[in-house]
Amino acid sequence: MRFPPPNPLTLGALALSMAFPLHAQSDPSTAATLAPVVVHARGADEAPKDLPYSVDVVDGITLQERRLLNVEQVLRATPGVNVNSSGGANVSTIYIRGVGALYPMSMDDSSVALNVDGSPLSTRQIAIGTLDTDQIEILKGPQGTLFGGMGEAGAINLTTRRPTREWEGYARAEVGQDRQFLTEAAVGGPLTDKLAGRFAIRSAGSDHWIENDRTGGPLSKPRDLAFRGSLLWDLTSRTSALVSAERHRLRHYGEQLVLMPYSKPASVDMDPGLFQDSRKTIERYTLQLDHRFDGSRLTATSAYTDTYNIAPVVYDGKLQSALGRGSREFWNVDEAKERVFTQDLRLSSLPQSDVFWAAGVSYSTSRRSYDTPRNTYGDASAKFRDFDTDRYGVYGEMTYPLTRRLKLTTGLRQSWDRKTYNARYHGGGMVQTDSRKLDDSFTTGRIGLSYALTQQATLYATYARGYNPGGFNDYAAQPDDSKPYKAAKTDSFEVGFKTDSADGQYGLNGAVYLNRVRNNHLLSYDSATYVVSALNADTESRGAELQAVWRPGDGLAFTAGVSFIDAQIKTAVHGIGDGDVQAGNRVPDVSRWNGTLGVTYRKPLPAFLGLSAPVLHARVDYQYVGKRAADPQNHFDLDSYHKLDARLGIANGRAEYYVWGSNLLDEQYDLYGYFAPPSVAYGAPARGRTLGVGVSYTF
Repeated sequence: MRFPPPNPLTLGALALSMAFPLHAQSDPSTAATLAPVVVHARGADEAPKDLPYSVDVVDGITLQERRLLNVEQVLRATPGVNVNSSGGANVSTIYIRGVGALYPMSMDDSSVALNVDGSPLSTRQIAIGTLDTDQIEILKGPQGTLFGGMGEAGAINLTTRRPTREWEGYARAEVGQDRQFLTEAAVGGPLTDKLAGRFAIRSAGSDHWIENDRTGGPLSKPRDLAFRGSLLWDLTSRTSALVSAERHRLRHYGEQLVLMPYSKPASVDMDPGLFQDSRKTIERYTLQLDHRFDGSRLTATSAYTDTYNIAPVVYDGKLQSALGRGSREFWNVDEAKERVFTQDLRLSSLPQSDVFWAAGVSYSTSRRSYDTPRNTYGDASAKFRDFDTDRYGVYGEMTYPLTRRLKLTTGLRQSWDRKTYNARYHGGGMVQTDSRKLDDSFTTGRIGLSYALTQQATLYATYARGYNPGGFNDYAAQPDDSKPYKAAKTDSFEVGFKTDSADGQYGLNGAVYLNRVRNNHLLSYDSATYVVSALNADTESRGAELQAVWRPGDGLAFTAGVSFIDAQIKTAVHGIGDGDVQAGNRVPDVSRWNGTLGVTYRKPLPAFLGLSAPVLHARVDYQYVGKRAADPQNHFDLDSYHKLDARLGIANGRAEYYVWGSNLLDEQYDLYGYFAPPSVAYGAPARGRTLGVGVSYTF
């Protein structure tokens, strides 16, 4: 069992929790009662049952108790959502209900919108941490009205905690096996009569769970550091301004290409210094102005993000040998930069209005690059690729009561995209240049009906149109590779129900759906020559979901969810270097069955060890993920797995001391998989079983 050496930040947080008296009383029955859930899916405070589509909500307390430290971990724990990630900080694919690019063409090729406090981020940034997060919403089904071409499959809304009018905050510290450590703290409150502020910081790290045969130690030592500051200024009684700035820095991450079957522990054979300079930074600055009129609300959101990533893609010695290329590792360095400015201006109805409506205009401009400046043999074959994108949108959505029980929801968005591509390809002592342009305009939206059987039970049916714009291939190595890929278009149908009891003791939601995607994006890759090209294939997914919550009382609560997805490729694609794709193949990475079960329990205990009012707090979370195809060719399947996590704590007043366990069954499940003809498979395993301890304090 490897625990980290004492960390100054960790020791500081532990000291903070000890410095305050532990005599404040805590009512366990109150702690177990959840406040009504409010979502911001359409830019307003609404109850989930008022939306004619499915929404999964993970609140900040659950994020902390389940140790979901970044957005990717949240998505992997959500039924109906699948993620392909090679373990690095910049490469990932998200599927919601089986909809997503078969292989993304570029950092701009995303079927899912990711928004942080109303400002968009590329889904390549799902490594972003959940620092001081209020809640995360996963919106399922096309969200084209508000998010345009980035919401073909759905959207992820992350809402951070805002400054408050009373001083409050928290601190927590954890240590665990594999030298895991985490220290996090936040504090906020009034600075003047009209100004409030909040500041949050997190430092985390561990030894990598994959070992390097050359050193006998961990492949690297990943480190995360994040902070955020925000100011809320009441300009007038009706006008406010929220300013925030944050920075996330991740170091020593990189893509893992590990030969299958894995050893235990999994290991690679490579130069131990290759990940030393790997780093990713995400900076975000936002200004949100909000003005309330007598019958409406005007919101203007301006955001600027600056992201940078540099990391090697390494074929280690064992993988090279299996591919017949000798025993020396081969690596490329990928370097990506992106600067994005977005502006959204929205006029909407007030909360609790009989008619919900929102209308607005948006603009974004992106300047990014995806370069391969060097590889094992130097910079003679360097590639430099620049991408510029300008997006404009006009949108509106309304929910109108046709009768006392029947409501109509309709939304429409018109979008315009303009993209340009400029590149320089070095090779053979020569330099080739390439320049291209692409203009596109498209319409997305939805129409739905909801019917209130009772105040607590609603039926709904929705049709939505999604769109994933065309663009240029990030990985082009010559002009022929950079031909624009086609836009993908989705028709989605959903029928469902939502129920909850008046006292919040139980709830049950369910849905069935059908998604048809034309010209889904498929990146062709030849592992023998490293040549890539852009192709398209139609896909279809159908399935069902069921979610339930039950709080029988006495501090006990149950949550459960199950998802079934049948996702298939409907058209054959030939001419791919690593094998043809046949019609009828399964969509890669999408498991047919996925289920979760969570149990929480709170119970007051007699005083002991100087604790005046201790409360036992236990939590167990189980997840099942079924087998899924590793690639569009369906060369092989990734195995199903069971994941069991647990947390046991003793709370007393404002402090809690706890132990935690992650992946207690020690499953060596796959983050992704790939096949290289004629018979080589590789991928990356997730971290195995780890245990740890922690302490938290709220004030």
